[in-house]
Amino acid sequence: MTAFGDRAATGRKGEELVAQHLADDGYTIVARNVRVGRLELDIIAQKGALLIVCEVRSRTSRAFGSPVATIDRKKIARIRRATAEWLRSNRRGTRELRFDAAAVTFDADGSHELEYYERAF
Repeated sequence: MTAFGDRAATGRKGEELVAQHLADDGYTIVARNVRVGRLELDIIAQKGALLIVCEVRSRTSRAFGSPVATIDRKKIARIRRATAEWLRSNRRGTRELRFDAAAVTFDADGSHELEYYERAF
């Protein structure tokens, strides 16, 4: 498998773990990997009137710090822009919007660490 394929698989596995974490916490997963033009929203979930948009970052090492440290101002602006566009046609009766982030780090033995940050940006 190519390095790109490994990264993509790591990302998908991380998103699956975060989606399960949210579902276990009572959220309904509304959408995953939503394309809005050239932009993408990783996970959109809802609980009551609260809608969350969660950016997921997954890595196989913490050698370069937490995966969420890679979410910079430009990425935040793109997520907010994509969310605004998505909301224009998908209101879903929400009254509150929250932007969260999650970091999933996988170890060589197959175990993982999941860190979840509410109101990340």
